[in-house]
Amino acid sequence: MRKLIATAFCLAATVTATGCGATVEKSADSKSSKSSAVTLTNCGRKVTYDKVPERVVTNDVGITELMFALGLEDRMAGFAMPDDKGDLSGVPWKDGYDKVKWLSKDQLTKENALDARADLVFAGWNYGFREDSGFTPDALKKLGIPSYVLTESCHNGRTETSRGIMPPLDALYADLTNLGKLFGVEQRAAALIADFKKQVADVHAKAPTGAGRPKVFLYDSGQDQPFTSGRYAAPEQIISEAGGTNVMHDVQDSWTTVGWESVVQRDPDVIVICDYGDVSAEQKKKFLLSYAPLRNVSAVKHKRIFVLDYVDLVESPRNPSAIARLGTYLRKVAEES
Repeated sequence: MRKLIATAFCLAATVTATGCGATVEKSADSKSSKSSAVTLTNCGRKVTYDKVPERVVTNDVGITELMFALGLEDRMAGFAMPDDKGDLSGVPWKDGYDKVKWLSKDQLTKENALDARADLVFAGWNYGFREDSGFTPDALKKLGIPSYVLTESCHNGRTETSRGIMPPLDALYADLTNLGKLFGVEQRAAALIADFKKQVADVHAKAPTGAGRPKVFLYDSGQDQPFTSGRYAAPEQIISEAGGTNVMHDVQDSWTTVGWESVVQRDPDVIVICDYGDVSAEQKKKFLLSYAPLRNVSAVKHKRIFVLDYVDLVESPRNPSAIARLGTYLRKVAEES
């Protein structure tokens, strides 16, 4: 995403002490050991961590909440994210936000990591790590600071910037599994993954099938050209598991720019707006409904526009809740069609 803004709340029915329906034990698993080296596969590469990190620094809301969902706030030295992410008083991980230091209201820098005495930086490409800013895993390694890269953001080698190496929910589960192993909380991670898979399966079982599946376009931002989700960003499976078809499924990238002509040609039945940033969801909706090239698109003609928050639509522990909410909407659309 272009800006790292979060404004999201899980459905009250799915919120528990650990958030979004997850139930995990409070104490660390018995396998946790400060001295044990752990080798993980991250972005297709084997990476060895010499010890269990104790001062983790995270960038962006989804990444931060992956740590919170696993009960790892005590292992964190701070996080970075913009301050216009909405009211945090009602989010599932309020205690985590209260306990962990807010290092930056922008993106992480090497100075942030050094000042926090970080022993691990957990971020992603375009979620903190950027070649143009010099804030990269290689740069941090030279400072003696290990990194972990968000799997949704892994470069896939198709182009210099394209991202995504596996289906989005698989990326979520891969990161939870890796974090569970690294921090010695495998049981917590396994319980969380099992709970998420059950939530998703329950929605999928009721989802429209075949020709009845609505075609969906994810609109993030942009007027000259829309910024959207290809097959490797979280919206791909949020849409598909909810019972829709992402009209940009053939785009082998995560978050990327396309042309309006391709949106018109694919004629989505529903447009999902990503709510974040300086332009409100209502402003985005008004633009879409008034933009002349879209006037004959089914979603615009029938005003079928659904809003999800930024944190719902990036890899995060809120993805299953987003699938449930979108699933309810898509079922209604399918029934009306």
